[in-house]
Amino acid sequence: MASENYRWVPENPPKKGKTAFDGKKLGKTILLSALALFLLIGIFTCFYTVDDKQQAVLTTFGKVTDITNPGLHFKLPYGIQKVSRVDVNVYQKIELGYRTQENGITLSYPEESTMITGDYNIVKVDFFVEYKISDPVAYLYSSTAPELILRNLVQSQVRNVVGSAQVDNVLTVGKEEIQMRVKELVMEILAEYDIGLTLVEVRIQDSDPPTQEVIEAFKAVETAKQQAEAVINKALAYQNAQIPNAQAQAHKLTEEAEYLYQARVNEALEKVALFNAMYNEYILNEDITMARMYYEAISEILPGVKLYITTTGEGDVQMLLPLESLMGGN
Repeated sequence: MASENYRWVPENPPKKGKTAFDGKKLGKTILLSALALFLLIGIFTCFYTVDDKQQAVLTTFGKVTDITNPGLHFKLPYGIQKVSRVDVNVYQKIELGYRTQENGITLSYPEESTMITGDYNIVKVDFFVEYKISDPVAYLYSSTAPELILRNLVQSQVRNVVGSAQVDNVLTVGKEEIQMRVKELVMEILAEYDIGLTLVEVRIQDSDPPTQEVIEAFKAVETAKQQAEAVINKALAYQNAQIPNAQAQAHKLTEEAEYLYQARVNEALEKVALFNAMYNEYILNEDITMARMYYEAISEILPGVKLYITTTGEGDVQMLLPLESLMGGN
């Protein structure tokens, strides 16, 4: 019986040029790398900055938890806390009836500017509106488009106020009153609904009548008003110049009247004193006083006439006595 040769062969021999795979070690490496990446992402997303013109609204799981001011701040990463920055210290504008392009060209929007006044005239009025964000939380979450709401609100109130005004006021002297009224109405509504915006200024940028003929007519009206103001100012200047003279004349007349008044009073007092003195003499000697008064009255009634008094002397002889000698030649 022939002999047989036997050789041992391993069941799974290693392949040439490769080592055995260590899966446990590789898994540990992947886990550590993922953890390191996770930590790095967390560190870099934990901090945020707010510039000097902004405020940031911080939400935790979708709920507002804080409002942060300019500076460097911390937040929880991985979507636990989110930050929404809002430009609260920036004045923003709305243009009604026109749009100013970046190159300085102004485009007209007549559908916004054409309005009808209270006296049924058509005018074109452009408005400039300036506003700012007053409440970042209300601005972000009270409405979906607060700027659009403000634009529609201002345009509505502009048409309301212009529609109740006279065309002369819209085009000339009443612009300031219209601006103030529009601002008051818009601010009242903003305070009621609170969309996070506050109105800073409302100004009529331009106002024109619809046709050239009407434009010329309003220019003539404006010129007439300016001329009237010039005449009024001239009259006021003349009045201011004449008032001191009139006051001086009035003062002089008042002093003269006071002097005449005092003279009449003194004269009356003198007559009263004279009458009282004569009355006292009359009480002492009635006959002589009455005779004297009679003679004095005759002298006043018949000036320049010589008067004589007949008297009865001794032996019933009548004598003529000249009144002048008795009166002392007066």
